[in-house]
Amino acid sequence: MAAAEAEVVSPLIVDTAPDTSGTAAASVAASVAEAARTESQAPASKAALAAKLMSLSGVFAVHKPKGPTSAELLNRLKEKLLAEAGMPSPEWNKRQKQTLKVGHGGTLDSAAQGVLVVGIGRGTKMLTSMLSGSKRYIAIGELGKATDTLDSTGKVTEEKPYDKITREDIEGILQKFTGNIMQVPPLYSALKKDGQRLSTLMKKGKVVEAKPARPVTVHSISLLKFQPPFFTLDVECGGGFYIRSLVSDIGKELSSCASVLELTRTKQGPFTLAQHALPEDRWTIDDIEQSLERCTSLLPEELTFKKLKSDNSSDQVISCGYITLRETKREDDAVKTL
Repeated sequence: MAAAEAEVVSPLIVDTAPDTSGTAAASVAASVAEAARTESQAPASKAALAAKLMSLSGVFAVHKPKGPTSAELLNRLKEKLLAEAGMPSPEWNKRQKQTLKVGHGGTLDSAAQGVLVVGIGRGTKMLTSMLSGSKRYIAIGELGKATDTLDSTGKVTEEKPYDKITREDIEGILQKFTGNIMQVPPLYSALKKDGQRLSTLMKKGKVVEAKPARPVTVHSISLLKFQPPFFTLDVECGGGFYIRSLVSDIGKELSSCASVLELTRTKQGPFTLAQHALPEDRWTIDDIEQSLERCTSLLPEELTFKKLKSDNSSDQVISCGYITLRETKREDDAVKTL
């Protein structure tokens, strides 16, 4: 590589061909001009990306991995988009008025993975409808072990035998958890008491009373696999349903106990993990624009953002210096806008 570079810049080679010096000079001049032109176009390109970002409206789906909370993932998405558009940091823009609205339509536990529906722009107004829509999960439960969080992230609170439980035993009780049923939500959840999450209060050592049972809907449950102590369920349910509570209740119904080992949301509304959820390496303005076009066609006409009235006719106007982040909190923190 060093030899090749020396060959290009060697004065001996230039001197041996009289016309080369003029060519080299022209080449250098052209390179300088190209660099200057590229530099002058860069701000315009970033401004165009910023304008495109702020014009995006609708709902799409991303793939949430295990680890981050839904809110943390939303922040990561937002930061990537702002960086791509060359927009200043949120801290710098707190004094400004325009807002990039991004929200999610249904919390996934940090230990869970799968489809997370995201609204952007005026699409954040459609997120409430995502909460009441159907969702589908693949859950792996572990018999014989109960935890305070009802999943593998918590402390073990109880252990019971499970060796006599059969596949037929599990399949025989699933009907009891199908249809319109009553369910007690977990103490470790996004539900709130006096404005604070129950999970936050629990972590602080506060005494928290369980929320009363509430009506939920389970469209279907099937047992995909049973390899004691593990069992795998395919569950389709309505909004407000907790898979952790279901698995715990199944354990109790079998005269044992159980907790969730792994949880994957495979579908939310019309969006599936396999077909619609964007992985993080595709969180770009262009990819999201294309995803919005595809996903909007899947929604009922009455839910499309075309039917929504804009908050302000200037929503589409943007300069790189005008963007802030705003968070709105609702009861149970299921819909979050940043």
